[in-house]
Amino acid sequence: MSTTTLPQKPVDTAGPTPGKRVPAGEGRIGLRANLRHIGALARRNAMQIKQDPESMFDAVLMPIIFILLFVYVFGGAIAGRGNNDAYVNYVTPGMMAMMGMNIAMAVGVGINDDFKKGVMDRFRTMPIARSSVLIAKIVVEVGRMLIATAILLGMGFLLGMEIHTSVLHLFAAIGLSMVFGASLMWIFILLGLTMKTAQAVQGMAMLVLMPLQFGSSIFAPPTSMPGWLEAFTDYNPLSNLADAARNLINGGPVAHSVWMTLGWSLAITVITAPIAVAKFRKKT
Repeated sequence: MSTTTLPQKPVDTAGPTPGKRVPAGEGRIGLRANLRHIGALARRNAMQIKQDPESMFDAVLMPIIFILLFVYVFGGAIAGRGNNDAYVNYVTPGMMAMMGMNIAMAVGVGINDDFKKGVMDRFRTMPIARSSVLIAKIVVEVGRMLIATAILLGMGFLLGMEIHTSVLHLFAAIGLSMVFGASLMWIFILLGLTMKTAQAVQGMAMLVLMPLQFGSSIFAPPTSMPGWLEAFTDYNPLSNLADAARNLINGGPVAHSVWMTLGWSLAITVITAPIAVAKFRKKT
């Protein structure tokens, strides 16, 4: 009785062939492909805002409410009765820093909510860079921050703010605010990926926001504060940004505060962005 030997299937040891589909998350993704993915995801996030205009309420209404509140309720007490015009020129540039913090907080809440809905799990099955999902989120939120800042400045001009330098200096102040705000978003993205619920993200964010905002030079000169609090404001990155924006618009020395703001932005991004991407990749 003869036996027939079946041919054995050769073992593929050479790795994936050019025509073979690579599972999601494997292989290298080039810069052009990465930018294309970021653009597509940014359009997706922008379309979500278009379908849900109420998500823009914080960016549109918050600057109006805050500037009116501080100019007409606290302005007289801080700057003195009848000095509202001077206080507008002081507080409006400072509040550009606050806009970045508040918009950044919404990023963390949105990331956490997307995970709860399963949206992020779908993205992680696609052959795209994990960082592109987070960067696309930041791109759209920077756009929302720009809208909030434009409304804030528009209200400031209506209330009597003046530019004592030039329009280019104003644009420089806006650009500096965008850079710092984008760096803060990595912190809140990390919070959104770490906390279990959106409510926990909001609670933790407020614990961070309140001391940084009110322990700064945004609303009042630090010279009016106790010595220990004045020392804290010197190292507060929001004070550096507020002073930089204020001096760019009103005139004054800007080199130190601008470089400190850029240094803070770079340090925050370099430290938190890789951790956030790694957390996003491993989150279950």
